[in-house]
Amino acid sequence: MRLVKSCDTRYIDRIMIDTGTNPVITASDVHKSYGDVKAVKGLSFVLESATCLAFLGPNGAGKTTMMNLVYGHSQRDARTPSTLRVFGYDPAQSELEIKYLSGVVPQENNLDVELNVRRNLLIYSKFYGIRRAEADIRIDKLLDFMELSDKKRAKIKELSGGMKRRLIIARALLNNPRLLILDEPTTGLDPQVRHLIWNKIRQLKSNGTTILLTTHYMEEAFQIADGIIIMNQGEKILEGNPKKLLEEHIEKYVLEVRNKRSFGLIEKAATKNIRKDRSSESMLLYSRDQGILKGLSDRLNPGDYFLRETNLEDLFLMLTGRELNEE
Repeated sequence: MRLVKSCDTRYIDRIMIDTGTNPVITASDVHKSYGDVKAVKGLSFVLESATCLAFLGPNGAGKTTMMNLVYGHSQRDARTPSTLRVFGYDPAQSELEIKYLSGVVPQENNLDVELNVRRNLLIYSKFYGIRRAEADIRIDKLLDFMELSDKKRAKIKELSGGMKRRLIIARALLNNPRLLILDEPTTGLDPQVRHLIWNKIRQLKSNGTTILLTTHYMEEAFQIADGIIIMNQGEKILEGNPKKLLEEHIEKYVLEVRNKRSFGLIEKAATKNIRKDRSSESMLLYSRDQGILKGLSDRLNPGDYFLRETNLEDLFLMLTGRELNEE
């Protein structure tokens, strides 16, 4: 592949990408260890162009480690036949080529607090050798895209948390990346900002940008990801389209019982066709038959229960457990 610096300023209207059918990322049997700790164990996946793949998992599952391997920030363990290719490049050998084609939104905000919004982007554009006239046009378009145009002269300390995250996303888009890597992009943000960022990610994907995402928000993955990989202790335990995974791997309905005094009554009334998951604060009863759960809920007082359809969080907890992983 030949690297050519694009002078196309129509970032939002048209993103210049290859139209071939080759995957953007191909990983096969990837491992990463830190001493005796195996952070990633034999992970394999394929990320197709103009799609979004989300990594889900508890803390210490290996999500961010895998992102670092893709971007060349760290190197995978040397073993055969392990392979990792990003746009056909091996990150261990072609880190700069991959960085030129990618944009990264890290977990932590790392803006220069001594500069204003516009200067933060202008300084960053120099890392990609973008000419000043071109950089000015791109910055204006990106600030408009992320709804920050009225803040371009503001100091970083004057921005809200949501504004800072949107600015970091704008910064990651300065080089017109074909791959956007998002490491927990909306953690700690209010729902309005989170939904705004989801909409921007959808627009980018529809214009041809490929998205690699890690998130703790199940709804985020469900809303914007074409495929998810659920990881636990460095291993992939489930992969697929989130909607299909819900249909295939978990019951459709769940009854949440919140009054502890009702736990004994419900346990006695529950049939063999119900799967029970009990914690110290609640009891959850899962079934593919809503009528069965409705019959149980009729035994309870209003406010003591919640009958709903299952979601990605239910599937996630079923696979990874409810115990905290604080490593």
